[in-house]
Amino acid sequence: MAARRTTAKDIDGYLAGVPADARAALEKLRKAIRAAASTAEEGISYQMPAFKYQGRPLAYFAAFTNHCSFFPTSTAVIDGHKDELKPYPTSKGTIQFPTDRPLPAALVRKLVRARIAEIEAAAAAGKAGRRRK
Repeated sequence: MAARRTTAKDIDGYLAGVPADARAALEKLRKAIRAAASTAEEGISYQMPAFKYQGRPLAYFAAFTNHCSFFPTSTAVIDGHKDELKPYPTSKGTIQFPTDRPLPAALVRKLVRARIAEIEAAAAAGKAGRRRK
């Protein structure tokens, strides 16, 4: 099932083009992401709302015909929280949820913080590797 196609230039434009129930769910998701990653950059990538942290992909989200999806851009983050995610269909990089039952904000913040930790660890490892050369 494909995400809604968009020509939006920003997240507000994307949200304006989705049905009201999906928009409400995605606005809650956006707010939770922003709460966990206040310095992340917002934009559109792959025709979906996207957040970048330190120039690296942090999270995406999208409205689909019968659900919404949250993409934390890390299978390790999803795998590491599989018990908390049991109520939601997941796949390699996606967490799906119905529009009338958005992901809990506390869970979204936890997932985003875990992804930020991955990004920061990778950046630190990269810096350490460059110093050794």
